[in-house]
Amino acid sequence: MTQDDTGHPVKPANQRGAARLAAVQALYQMDIGGTGVLEVVAEYEAFRLGQEVDGETYLKADAAWFRSIVAGVVRDQTKIDPLIKSALQDDWALSRLDSTVRAILRAGTFEILERKDVPIPVIVTEYVEIARAFFEEDEPKLVNAVLDRIAKQMRGDIRK
Repeated sequence: MTQDDTGHPVKPANQRGAARLAAVQALYQMDIGGTGVLEVVAEYEAFRLGQEVDGETYLKADAAWFRSIVAGVVRDQTKIDPLIKSALQDDWALSRLDSTVRAILRAGTFEILERKDVPIPVIVTEYVEIARAFFEEDEPKLVNAVLDRIAKQMRGDIRK
């Protein structure tokens, strides 16, 4: 097991969680600023992951996990966005969602589609927790419901 700077063990799951959060932030930044995937990934790996930025310390993250989420969402967005749209209630347009929620749903949907080695409850819980870090109202419930619907549609029995 790897250790942090103080010698405490760092579980890979924590580094994956940090990678998920960083990926959501990077996807948000790309969505808002129109920044390209290579530029954003390079910036995060060089200056953010495990670094201190503006007095905030970014958690050490699994850089490969981070890269796979960001690059995968960009590569598969034409497959991911229609899945999210179909899982939203009442023909709610994806463009009407908050940019952060959109980034969370895209990253979560990517993992549901591509990371068959990760149990659905882990993916959904991680992204609901990320939503809770940004929102106090209904957004975490929305993330939970949408990812749950997509998981059932794509993987069937989601208790695995």
